[in-house]
Amino acid sequence: MKTPSRETPGPRTSGQPLLEVTGLTVEFRNRRNVLRAVDDVSLAVAPGETVGLVGESGSGKSTLGRAVLGLTPIGAGTVRFAGEDITRAKSARRRALSAELQVVFQDPYSSLNPARTIGQTLVEPLLVHRARDPRRNTSEVAAMLERVGLPAQAADRYPGQFSGGQRQRIAIARALMLSPRLVICDEPMSALDLSIQAQVMNLLADLQHELGLGYLFIAHDLPVVRHLSHRIVVLYRGRVMESGPADQVYDTPLHPYTRALLDAVPGSDPAEQRARRARREAAPAVTAPPSPRGCVFAHRCAHAIDICHTTRPPVQDAGARQVACLRAADLAPRHIELPVTAAAAADGRTVGRIPRA
Repeated sequence: MKTPSRETPGPRTSGQPLLEVTGLTVEFRNRRNVLRAVDDVSLAVAPGETVGLVGESGSGKSTLGRAVLGLTPIGAGTVRFAGEDITRAKSARRRALSAELQVVFQDPYSSLNPARTIGQTLVEPLLVHRARDPRRNTSEVAAMLERVGLPAQAADRYPGQFSGGQRQRIAIARALMLSPRLVICDEPMSALDLSIQAQVMNLLADLQHELGLGYLFIAHDLPVVRHLSHRIVVLYRGRVMESGPADQVYDTPLHPYTRALLDAVPGSDPAEQRARRARREAAPAVTAPPSPRGCVFAHRCAHAIDICHTTRPPVQDAGARQVACLRAADLAPRHIELPVTAAAAADGRTVGRIPRA
C-alpha cells in the first residue's frame, strides 16, 4: 500500500483550507433525552490532503460527514467550503455545491441502482448539472471508467455483474464525474476483502496525485487510515481525543483511547501481543456511562483519576498534534514535552510519568 507522506505529494496548505469545520455540534432528540452525536469538533482539510477520521462505531464519524454534506441538521458550529459558509446553505446552493463536494458510501452493493446500467448511473450527474451533448457524455463516462481501472465496455453492464471491489471503483467514478475538489469517503473499505482494500486505497491515492483531490476519509481501522491519510483525527463519543500527522499518531499515540484502538489491531509479534493484552486487562470494567462533566473516555481508561470524571479536558497543543487528556503530560513518551493542565496540576496524584509498554 502507498503511504501518502512518502509516495504522494503533501497537501497544498498555503491559503485557506478547502474544508474548515469549527465547533461542530450535532444533536438528536426524543421526548426524554438529547444525544450529542458530535460535540464541538473542529478540523480542516487542505487541497490535495487526506484527513482520516477514525473511531469505533458510534463515535460520530459518519454523522460528522453527513453534517458536512448537509444531510444531517447542525446544532452549532460552522462548516466552510473554499471560504464560503455553507452551514445553513439552502437546497439550491447545496445542489450546486455537489459538483465540488462528493461522497463515496460504505456499501458498494446498496449504493448503486441494480436496475440501471453503469453508464446510466455515471452519466446522471452530467445530465443534472451540465446537460451536455450525449456523445460527449458517453466519451466522458468511458474515460472515467478507464481512469478507475475498468474497461469502457463496463458502461453497458449492470451492478450485479461486478465484484465488490469493482462496484466500489464504479462508486468512485460516479463521485468524480463532476471533477469535485473534495470527496468524503464514508468507510469505503469496510465491505471489501483485504486484498481489494489495498487496490482501492492505491486507486484513491493515485487519483489524489493526479487530480489534487482533498479527502475526508472516515474509517474505524487505524492502520487503514494511516496508509492513506496525511493527518488523523481520533473521535470518541463525538469528541476529538487526538489529532495530528498520521505517522506520529500511529507510532506514538498520546491519548489512551488512541492506544486502545491500536491495541485492538492483530499483530505478529508475540511480545507486543502480550503487552497489548496486559493493557487491555488493566482497563476498568465498564459498569456505567461516562460522566457528562468529565472526560468521555474516563470510565474505560486505566489511567483515569478522580478529576478525569469531573473535569472536561481541554485540547492541548503538542507540537504538530493536539490531544484532549488531563494526564497527557504524564503519559506522553519522554521525547514529547507537554504542559501539565491547571486542572491536572491541582490534583495531588498527578505527578511523575506513567511507564509505557
